[in-house]
Amino acid sequence: MSNKSSSSPSLICEDYLLLKPEETSFSDLLRFLVYNERKLIDCPLKFQEDVRKLNYRWIVVISALMMKLLQLMKTPMEYIGYLIETLMNLITNYGGLFNLLVNFIKGKVVMPNKSSETYRSMIALLDNRVDLDPKIQPGHANYETSLSWMAAKLSYENSAFTKNVVENHWKMQLIDTYNFRNDMHKNNSTQAFMLRDTSKDKDLIVVAFRGTSPFDADDWSADIDISWYGLNKVGRVHGGFMKALGLQTYDEDVVGWPKEIELGNEKPQYAYYKIRQVLKDILKENKNAKFLLVGHSLGGALAILFASVLILHEEKELLEQLEGVYTFGQPRVGDEEFGDFMKKKLKAYNVKYCRYVYCNDMVPRLPYDGKTLLFKHFGPSLYYDSFYNGQELEEEPNKNYFSLQWMIPKYLNGGWELLRSFILPNMGWGPDYKESWCERLFRVIGLVVPGLSAHGPQDYTNLTRLGQLSLPLDNHNTKFN
Repeated sequence: MSNKSSSSPSLICEDYLLLKPEETSFSDLLRFLVYNERKLIDCPLKFQEDVRKLNYRWIVVISALMMKLLQLMKTPMEYIGYLIETLMNLITNYGGLFNLLVNFIKGKVVMPNKSSETYRSMIALLDNRVDLDPKIQPGHANYETSLSWMAAKLSYENSAFTKNVVENHWKMQLIDTYNFRNDMHKNNSTQAFMLRDTSKDKDLIVVAFRGTSPFDADDWSADIDISWYGLNKVGRVHGGFMKALGLQTYDEDVVGWPKEIELGNEKPQYAYYKIRQVLKDILKENKNAKFLLVGHSLGGALAILFASVLILHEEKELLEQLEGVYTFGQPRVGDEEFGDFMKKKLKAYNVKYCRYVYCNDMVPRLPYDGKTLLFKHFGPSLYYDSFYNGQELEEEPNKNYFSLQWMIPKYLNGGWELLRSFILPNMGWGPDYKESWCERLFRVIGLVVPGLSAHGPQDYTNLTRLGQLSLPLDNHNTKFN
């Protein structure tokens, strides 16, 4: 795609470092590590000195190796995901495995329709709670957090399911659901939906971005990828996440963020540009209305990047109506310069940035953060342990997933979480916290890949309902005072 729109030089990404694992073999990875053969990467000459460093090359190879393995597993993961989701939906639709078998013997089993309002994604199967917590009403200190998380979780579902939940369970208005063009990976899309809450004299719009799908190898590759683009006076930002949001390509390989592009039914729809226009159309009707940007996993990265591009484009009116950005299990999105830029600008516009991390969740520890690599979190981590006790930290413990010294503690904690799944309702919290056998099986998988099950929806729902920070959220430094 070529976009001929003119753009300020500050909006064009002149610096970059791109991994190309799809163009290399496993032996090429070894040669890159030993001899620094640069077939694996593409970058300007001025960055080649960094790439020559052995510790940098090692991180590049690990990232590329994991991406190659994920691509080898792409088709098996898709089939496994389809089989698991289909079976689980059948069991749910027929009221249990026994009833499913009875109906199968009678020849009365109807395959679930993936577009129906009863079809659940793997995320909804792991955590089947769709109603908002009745104890957390508008005006409650945790209302925005609770609504943001439930919207982030709902973003994984199909349009019919989403419409049913928003309108019939939450009694809110569904503005629309979207499938946007995504140049991060071929045949992939960026999904999001928007709702409007006008309950109790408020007008709040929520933009929820879908996150990493459990069986999507491309999504997981994006979390691991260390490719980046640099923006003048802004910093270096994750390349895949920017492409998923709508990064534009000019002539050939020049990319950037023009303030305006041509919109229309015949044009490709990109997440940033389309959502920005919808927000402008709605918010001009009510200058007192506010909106939230929310997301889980990769969706959290898109939420905070959406805010960053609004800042880049100096969308003052929209930023003044941006109440906050709420992310859950969000990966790192940029370097230290980008973090400093965002902290300064979010403070100037009085925007809350609440980045929630549950215990050993692996995704907030990706991509790698070290002395030789650029990716850094910015702003406080609202961190919750496996007892849902929360505290504000500068960085979550064990900031990098691939840390040998934390392997044993992560396995031990995974074992405790599996045990807890059987006793949680008896810990004084009630039947709403009983975990399904599907979730318990996911906990078992977390014993093999520690931190994987901690990225699931169950614990994030629990921490928004049960968890307590050491201070009320309003007293925390989420506005970068």
